[in-house]
Amino acid sequence: MKTRKNIYPKIFLCIGLIFITAISCERELSDEAEFATFSTTGEIFTDNFQGGLDYFPFGGSFAEAFSVDFNEKYLGSASMRFDIPQFGVSYGGATFPSLAPRDLSQYDALTFWAKASQGADINEIGFGINGETNNKFQVTMQNLPLTTVWTKYVIAIPDASKLNQEKGMFWYAEGAENSFDEGGYTFWIDELRFEKLETIAQPRPAIFNGQDVVQTAFIGSPITVTGLTQTFNLANGQNQTVSAAPSYFTFTSSDTDIAIVNELGLVSIIGIGTAEITAVLGGVAAEGTLTVNSVGDFQFAPTPTLDPSTVLSVFSDTYTNVPVDYYNGFWTPGSTTGSADFAINGDNILSYTNFNYVGTAMSSPTLDASSMTHFHLNMYVPDNVPSDFDFLISIEDWGANQIDNGGDDTRQQIFVDVSQVQPDTWITVDVPLTLTNKNNIGLIIYENINGSSLSNFYIDNVYFHQ
Repeated sequence: MKTRKNIYPKIFLCIGLIFITAISCERELSDEAEFATFSTTGEIFTDNFQGGLDYFPFGGSFAEAFSVDFNEKYLGSASMRFDIPQFGVSYGGATFPSLAPRDLSQYDALTFWAKASQGADINEIGFGINGETNNKFQVTMQNLPLTTVWTKYVIAIPDASKLNQEKGMFWYAEGAENSFDEGGYTFWIDELRFEKLETIAQPRPAIFNGQDVVQTAFIGSPITVTGLTQTFNLANGQNQTVSAAPSYFTFTSSDTDIAIVNELGLVSIIGIGTAEITAVLGGVAAEGTLTVNSVGDFQFAPTPTLDPSTVLSVFSDTYTNVPVDYYNGFWTPGSTTGSADFAINGDNILSYTNFNYVGTAMSSPTLDASSMTHFHLNMYVPDNVPSDFDFLISIEDWGANQIDNGGDDTRQQIFVDVSQVQPDTWITVDVPLTLTNKNNIGLIIYENINGSSLSNFYIDNVYFHQ
């Protein structure tokens, strides 16, 4: 098992999206009518805030990470200073929205100069988070490298024509990734503005990271279009890829009697059959497609019938679940597993995609299963079961110190091979719990082993019982 680092849960941003509906008036407008206009100011910070800005730290972040520094600057008299806490303490994260919407449609990039007190990288940085709920045009650059020398950075706008009423000027989220190379450091940003560079070319948008995805679907089971990116070639000859919000794209379904898709990239399955979802961004067809094979109504996992007093539930709608830190820790480096969890008629299902390994963590507190005798889960493999299917479930007890890899961990391994699985059918795994110590269970790990090519599957009713 590879070393695990959980980065994203501590930088988790709760970003909501809403629809804006325009209502027309029957009366014709007078020739003397004046339309509201918005500021076209591109400057954000040049010695001070320009055009009126606010500051909103993200929940759980170090609220005092940001300050204005009059000693360190690239140009002028001041810069933006960000003090990142030591590893394991907290993280720095905030958005800087404009007090009033701005028309940024004439620009093609967000630019700034930056340096750091040591070599590091910013986990996430970009624009489009406005401090409200309608972050329709959020853009994210991941793992932006910083050096100790002032350097100019460019973050391209996926489609500037969309930004005619934007408030989200700038945001970042950065947490020290380990105690060795990013423990407690500072970075500075100066000359932060939107610019018209006219050197950004060759747009190559993509959905599903440019892959042609085929997915079995069920009526009433939504699918989210993921892997939304825009790639440009910059003046330095390098290609830059940013994550772009769904509202930058225009989505199309080949058969709207089977599947429809809204501006938020949410595909609704309404009929039986096959439909293909494609997208366009700024007049350029996006690479990648989603082929939906709708097989009709969803087949639910068997409903558990055990007495709740004999069960410790990790994931089930039948029982009350114990506290769970996460069902997918997005472990790095190495894990490719994504989540496409869904609910039908109030029944929640864990859906894993692009699977290699993934974990469910219970550290706050660890799970005391000392009175339990068995472990249970239901698993569903859609479409087909690969001939090399080989699935491993590991249950980890973290010992008395309740620390992962703390020196007193024990583990039980449960193997599921191809002979136990059928496609498009829920199987039941119910095995004796043989751990010698089982009063500090902190982790359940699912893994592809021996070169298995399993990619997508569903899980429900994960629990320990007597």
